[in-house]
Amino acid sequence: MSILNFKFQISDLKFKTTIVIALFLPLILFTASPAHAIDFKDIDNPLIQVFLLISFLSFLPAVLIMFTSFTRIVVVLSFLRHAFGGQSIPPNPVIIGLSLFLTFYIMSPTINVITEKAITPYIEEEINLGEAIEAATPPLREFMLKQTRQKDIALFVNLSKKPVPSTPADITMSVLVPAFAISELKTSFEIGFLLFLPFLIIDMVIASILLSMGMMMLPPVMISLPFKLLLFVLVDGWNLIIGSMVRSFS
Repeated sequence: MSILNFKFQISDLKFKTTIVIALFLPLILFTASPAHAIDFKDIDNPLIQVFLLISFLSFLPAVLIMFTSFTRIVVVLSFLRHAFGGQSIPPNPVIIGLSLFLTFYIMSPTINVITEKAITPYIEEEINLGEAIEAATPPLREFMLKQTRQKDIALFVNLSKKPVPSTPADITMSVLVPAFAISELKTSFEIGFLLFLPFLIIDMVIASILLSMGMMMLPPVMISLPFKLLLFVLVDGWNLIIGSMVRSFS
């Protein structure tokens, strides 16, 4: 074997190792204890650092959806759009954008605590990555526990076949995150059901009127949509819905 081929094989091995680390790093950070977390400062290879950074960036959408209030907000707004009966009212960019900014607003107290206790000390090289993760976990855990039903936590504790945690701090993130997710979905479905009721009544009234007038070929949605919009504007629907959702997290 020539020296050139040997160097290529070594480089290929390093590249494959880097890919594996980048793919599985979020899973390692999610399941492992903070004491075993990987520190970027301990990795001298710039190529590996770049792939680790990319892996974190690819994990951010999952963090945004599963660790924050984004799920409840975007599902409720999607229910509202379907209750209107319009497929693009409001459009997807508006729903996603509004959900993001509401998420930042709701999560701002938690983000401020994490920034103060974990992100800023890590940037200033006062603590390593493992200590930063350990400092950032309690505020996030506190927020998620407030919104998670005990029934859902008990479900995933039983499924994991682990001992029942004695304190909230003993609940692992691998149990808390899915429990928080299904709790958020349940809450958003409950809010969505309440949103549908007044619009459903309008649809039934309009359909009955059209049927009594013999206008069976006219779609009721075409007639009911202006009345739905009128009702929504008269009761200041955006203020009521957004205010109720934000207060539901307090």
